[in-house]
Amino acid sequence: MGEKKSDRQERRGFIRTVLIVVVIFAVMGASIWGISKKTYDDMSDSAIANLNENLNLIKSTIEAIFRSEADFQQLTAEELAELDDPLAVVAHMPGGEMASLVSLVPAGAAEGISNDGETFVPAKLDFTDETTVFGLALSRAYVNSLGTWAYTLACPVERDGQDIATLYVEYTFDTIDQALPRSFYGSTAVLYLMDVSSERFVLKPEGMGERDAGHVNLEDFYRANAIDDEGILEMVAKGIEERRNVMFAHEVRDEDSLCFLWSINEGATYLVGFVPMKAIQQEAQAVNTALFLVASVTALAFCLCVAIFALNRRKQAQEMRAREIERAQHAEQLSHALHAAQLANESKSAFLANMSHDIRTPMNAVLGFATIIGREADNPVKVRDYAGKITASGRHLLDLINDVLDISKIESGMATLNLQEFDLGDSLSAVESIVLPMAADKSQVFSTEITSIVHERVIGDETHLNQILINLLSNAVKYTPEGGKIWLRFIGLPQRSEHRERIRIEVEDTGYGMSPEFLETIFDAFTRAENSTTNKVQGTGLGMSITKNLVDLMGGSIQVESQEGKGSLFRVELELVIPEEQARTSFWDRAGIERMLVVDPSATFVNAIQEIMEGSGVIVDTASTVDEACGSVDDQAYQLILYGCRELDEKIMADAQRLLHGGSDAEDAALADGRSANKAPVMLFMMDYGFGRDEALVIPAGSDVLVRPFFPSMLKAKIAALLSLDGEDVSEFQNVLANKRFLAAEDNFLNASILTDLLEFEGAEVEIIENGQLAVERFKASEPGEFDAILMDVQMPIMNGHEATRAIRALDRPDAKTIPIFAMTADAFAEDEQAALAAGMNAHIAKPLEIEDVKRVVDRFVEKGRSS
Repeated sequence: MGEKKSDRQERRGFIRTVLIVVVIFAVMGASIWGISKKTYDDMSDSAIANLNENLNLIKSTIEAIFRSEADFQQLTAEELAELDDPLAVVAHMPGGEMASLVSLVPAGAAEGISNDGETFVPAKLDFTDETTVFGLALSRAYVNSLGTWAYTLACPVERDGQDIATLYVEYTFDTIDQALPRSFYGSTAVLYLMDVSSERFVLKPEGMGERDAGHVNLEDFYRANAIDDEGILEMVAKGIEERRNVMFAHEVRDEDSLCFLWSINEGATYLVGFVPMKAIQQEAQAVNTALFLVASVTALAFCLCVAIFALNRRKQAQEMRAREIERAQHAEQLSHALHAAQLANESKSAFLANMSHDIRTPMNAVLGFATIIGREADNPVKVRDYAGKITASGRHLLDLINDVLDISKIESGMATLNLQEFDLGDSLSAVESIVLPMAADKSQVFSTEITSIVHERVIGDETHLNQILINLLSNAVKYTPEGGKIWLRFIGLPQRSEHRERIRIEVEDTGYGMSPEFLETIFDAFTRAENSTTNKVQGTGLGMSITKNLVDLMGGSIQVESQEGKGSLFRVELELVIPEEQARTSFWDRAGIERMLVVDPSATFVNAIQEIMEGSGVIVDTASTVDEACGSVDDQAYQLILYGCRELDEKIMADAQRLLHGGSDAEDAALADGRSANKAPVMLFMMDYGFGRDEALVIPAGSDVLVRPFFPSMLKAKIAALLSLDGEDVSEFQNVLANKRFLAAEDNFLNASILTDLLEFEGAEVEIIENGQLAVERFKASEPGEFDAILMDVQMPIMNGHEATRAIRALDRPDAKTIPIFAMTADAFAEDEQAALAAGMNAHIAKPLEIEDVKRVVDRFVEKGRSS
């Protein structure tokens, strides 16, 4: 009986213990469940608040871009209001990354002009919504001529309180994309930029969700995500009408999500998209899982439950602190991104304004010589000369544009040298063609001098050397009054090494001069001399800083001497590598010149000519007067006569005839000595200034004008042009394109026409395809060996060049892996070349196309590729 009673008591005690444990566990379970629910709710609220904060930061970033664009346009309008002919300025205004199209319409006019040279009709834009951005009228979004979504801001141009015109500037939404963060909730969220007027989605920022989750407009967004609840649609419509933010929960693609429409610029534009709940509540779900594990453990061992719970609470606190730190870091990153976007836009505007001076200088030469070619179209010699100068100026302009586009390289001081073999004479010609018209406009005397240069063909960075010269000379022209004098001197210095040519370049002027205080900061960026005289001259203050950096990069030195009211003298010393010496007699042998006559009263110049011709094998006779020279002409047979004169007039022409025909008129002289007119010597009139010539005066056949001083290469170029020498300066890849057949993918009609003409001129055939997909299909249908190579544009519709190249390489035919494919694109940076090579292309050719670059890659990958 006692044992049974004890067992009953034991059972009762066990039951009581079990009940107590169950009650404790129930209380603890209820507590854990309550804690879990509260934590989940708190963290969900915190995540939603974090989403609000992120959207507001993105909104602030975009509004900052709109503000910078409005400020830029208002500043431009103020500058145009001060001009006499703002239409002409807008017509030649260069485009930029901020403004893709700038147009000006006079007050009361129905149309105006754009900087692309086309007529601009504002009626084609829709401003009916009367939406504004920081005071400027905002048009509806539209697809521009480049196929990119864009919008236009209209800004009045006021003068003396009256509207004289309206400035329209087109901006692309792609500019906004560059300033946004690359990831939004780990790319699980979807975000668009919507134009409110048309409810069109005009931007899908990179990194904002899956790329295939694209929608066209708000209605498409509703339909694709099954948002059809009348109450939600009414709430959204009312929110858009009142230009306020809207956020609501909805199931998108079987996932609970938060949808949002976030107002920008007082409702002119909206951020539209959704974020999966699991993305913003990921941390809360992780905490709930941890709490569930804790509850499971407590069911197994009550004694461990308290310890595990305490440990979990500490872990929860740590996670909360970590989330707070992460949230703070994320907010700081967005803040930095906003600040960086503002600085980038300010820096972009300032830098473009500063580079305007350097860009307009060669552009002035291009436009000037293009106008002269139009008047001299019937004179092929002049057309070739001017075309060469336009090419030199255009290439210099292209190099400047490349530097402007690569802003990070300049700002970080990471510019590099492009070392190639070139002629100092070519640099002098290129610089003269740019500076001479500028000096002539101010009636200034521009003189060049060449002294003791032993090797004119050297190895160095010709582009940067030209930029140094143009910076110094354009400043000399700018800061020298009308009628002043400017000198450019090339002076050979004693060589420190037989492998290097040491030269000094001097630029001297009789300009305003500089104070000793300013000379201490002249090479700092954005500095200009401040006085009553120089303040009349507009300048960026960046030219001298760039010049100093380029000289340092080339391993040289630059010094300046100046005195107020008397002028300035800049000295640049450089050492350039001397290439392996080439035979000096080959040109003169091909030209058939054995003896030449120099007629000039200047002993200094005559000695310079004799120094140039030393070792050439050509006999040089000299005379100080025409009468003295006529006796030599009677006694000797000359193939070349250099006649020095200050200007060309009727007397000079008569003397030239005497020199050409030995003192008699041309017909009698030919009969007397048996010479025919086609064997008369080549004559070059050596003038001190190119503008001292009467254009109406006809010079003898087989003659031309050479402005001195000059390098030997300039003399040879004139002679080669007059004698029409074959093989002079011919490309080493002269016939490499002949009889080749190319497949070219190019969607731009103008570029396709240029490419066709260039290749057909070289004897090649080309078949143009409009996009990458058609190029793949055409190659797939071609016979083996039908095409020698493929020229592939990169940015094309339907399928871009990289995708097309990968598709061709993946085809199941032997030549798909071996046919040369060349990238042919305006994307000219190093990363673009790496992307082309990674896609399977053989080489990268940057636009604008240089036919020599095409020949070079064809020779390497087609000709030599077949040989190997």
